[in-house]
Amino acid sequence: NILECEKELNAKIIGAQKYIFDFQLLKKDLDIYLKNRHKVILFCGNETNKKIIEDFLLEKGFSFSYLDDNYNANDYIYTSLLHFSKSASFLDGNLIFIGVDDLFKKNAFKVKKHKRDVFYLPKVGDFVVHSIHGIGKCIGLERLKLTGSEKDYFIIEYAGGDIFYLPSEQANLISSYSGSDKEPKLNKIGGKEFAKLKERVKNSVQEIAIDLLKLYSEREQLKGYKYSQDGYLMQAFEDAFEFSETQDQLTAIADIKKDMENGKVMDRLVCGDVGFGKTEVALRAMYKAVIDGKQVAFLCPTSILSEQHYLTCKKRFKDFMVNVAVLNRLKAKNVQAQIVKEVNEGKIDILCGTHRLLSSDIQFKDLGLLVLDEEQRFGVADKEKIKNLKKQVNVLSLSATPIPRTLHMSLSGIRDISIIETPPKDRLPVQTYVSEFSFDLLVDACKRELARGGQVLVVYNRVETIDNFTNQLRENLPGIEIGIAHGQMNERVLEDSILKLYKQEYKILVSTTLIENGVDLPLANTLFVVEADRLGLSQLYQLRGRIGRSNRLAYAYFTYDASKNLTEDAYKRLSALMEYTQLGSGFKSAMRDLEIRGAGNVLGKQQHGHMEKVGYDMYSKLLRETIEELQGAKKKEKLPVKLDIDIPAYIDVNYIYDEEQRIKIYSEISDLSTFDEYEALKQKLEESFGSIKTEVDNILKIGLIKNLAQNLNIKRIIVNKTVFEIQLYKTQDIMSEQFAEILSKYKSFCVLKFEEMPIIKFTDSSSDVCQKVDKLIRFLNDASF
Repeated sequence: NILECEKELNAKIIGAQKYIFDFQLLKKDLDIYLKNRHKVILFCGNETNKKIIEDFLLEKGFSFSYLDDNYNANDYIYTSLLHFSKSASFLDGNLIFIGVDDLFKKNAFKVKKHKRDVFYLPKVGDFVVHSIHGIGKCIGLERLKLTGSEKDYFIIEYAGGDIFYLPSEQANLISSYSGSDKEPKLNKIGGKEFAKLKERVKNSVQEIAIDLLKLYSEREQLKGYKYSQDGYLMQAFEDAFEFSETQDQLTAIADIKKDMENGKVMDRLVCGDVGFGKTEVALRAMYKAVIDGKQVAFLCPTSILSEQHYLTCKKRFKDFMVNVAVLNRLKAKNVQAQIVKEVNEGKIDILCGTHRLLSSDIQFKDLGLLVLDEEQRFGVADKEKIKNLKKQVNVLSLSATPIPRTLHMSLSGIRDISIIETPPKDRLPVQTYVSEFSFDLLVDACKRELARGGQVLVVYNRVETIDNFTNQLRENLPGIEIGIAHGQMNERVLEDSILKLYKQEYKILVSTTLIENGVDLPLANTLFVVEADRLGLSQLYQLRGRIGRSNRLAYAYFTYDASKNLTEDAYKRLSALMEYTQLGSGFKSAMRDLEIRGAGNVLGKQQHGHMEKVGYDMYSKLLRETIEELQGAKKKEKLPVKLDIDIPAYIDVNYIYDEEQRIKIYSEISDLSTFDEYEALKQKLEESFGSIKTEVDNILKIGLIKNLAQNLNIKRIIVNKTVFEIQLYKTQDIMSEQFAEILSKYKSFCVLKFEEMPIIKFTDSSSDVCQKVDKLIRFLNDASF
């Protein structure tokens, strides 16, 4: 038995080649094995991999058989669907195994996610919005025994001190309130007040919905280039990536490939913290375009950032015959002219650069993809040129902290959005401090970083006095090389200053905010910002992203002039920085920016007022519902289902200590809608937290039951030692042919009865409630398909 013998192979494991789609290397090895008359079994694991291998074997002229069907003694190469991970040699029997893991790169595990989860996930202490009861305050997550067994409940306080207990498997009914910087008014429990409010908001968004439908219609009529599906080249490029992709990266890449292969004119925003891998996501899209003979423009706001991207592209594409160039003000005029000529002739595949790429002398021969890094940093005139360019080509925008308009457009569906919130392995949050400025504090921060062999970035955003400030710092730190960088410097001097920083000749750089994009220094792990109150929240967040890009703890100091009174908005921005110190907070800070600035400039004053009353998430839902109704879509109303299932179901603190993590998992549990999703989430929990506890498995099952039951218009389910039944809302819910087939299939242990309502009673005399729950899931799963 092949699967059993895998455990006993340790002594026979080959020092195997990691082919990872490098099938040219595999061909060489197969030739050697055949020459020595060895039999080879290629384990593929699934149908997709098997087809890839067999297509390759046919292309190279190898004769082979499918092992799972029959054994042909005349053949020397076999393919198999079995998932046998290791490679091994049985030299005494002239037999070679080549395992799945050595043929194909493992895909990171996937779990369904929603873009709203990133910033609407509720926390204890947050104001929350319940889809029926409205705005309340989440004051706790507690284990209670309100029915037969213990379960975790969200405790939500409403107007008048009324308390509502929300079962944890219904976490998807609440979201964190976002929409106003003021404390929202609590609604009365019961839902009537909130229902009227939602109706008023729906009526008010009709005009916006009509405009959006017009925009959707215009986009649908635009037909873009339909890219071919991935082949060996793309697989080889992806496998050359030296790091493991995060799940969010893989999801974003899949979204982009789908857009490109569907032939739509893509307009997608990839939002993720600095250093979280947005560039690698863009590189995959760029190579996909180049493989199909298209050119790519990689546009960014600063010369420094364009040089950084150019170096990244050169390194990443060096083995893949891709011609990369860069255009910015640091390039000599004659060099620029030659690059422009080659771009226009189609000799350059990828052109990195600043707004220089938008000049009239640049006429791409066949531009297929425009990648925009931090689009909000471009000026009005440049944005207009970008807008015209967008109509013709696929556009991929990258941002850590999108401005409110971009954010709203993405959440409303005008632009597609992919979110990267998972940090790279070993990344640590930046320790953040907000304080009054003092030179002693600055000098002390510098000395601490220099003592551990690091570098310091000091942001001083006043060009007229930056030299005096730097000289004063030099006097306090004698013998330390300190550089200066600002936008009014000569291009060559600026380039030299940045280069010395990269070479670690400068231990400290005093700079204006021009370093907020494009400086990537593993040893720069202290940031000191002077007069941080004068900068925007997204700027401050970007600046903080320049440090902490390694596994070393980093420190950020945001200071303000003690002699000045901070404006209310400046105070809120600095407070937000302290709140959003955890990794992956860029999108949350952008949402906070939306609240601080107000969405009036995006939605209009009246609409912003409505948004404040129901929260941004509910406002967006109502807008989407209105659009769907105008399109004629029939909305199936999901009625509440009551579950009385007598099994302990909760996530114990001993299993997952972090409360925020537990809430996040409860949110995922509340979205389970298929048995495959249940299995996937169970596997994810086991990989992350160890063997799954019975109580945790039970809450997963209850989450799945809740959604399966809701889709079938089930009113109530009772499962305990003595009762096992399903109550339905209406008689017609069970009159379908499909339901009749299911009842017929399960007639040996369930019977349909008509009392006050139709009831399906299960004839299971067992007192084992868990066994009944498993039977219930099988029944509901069958009834759903």
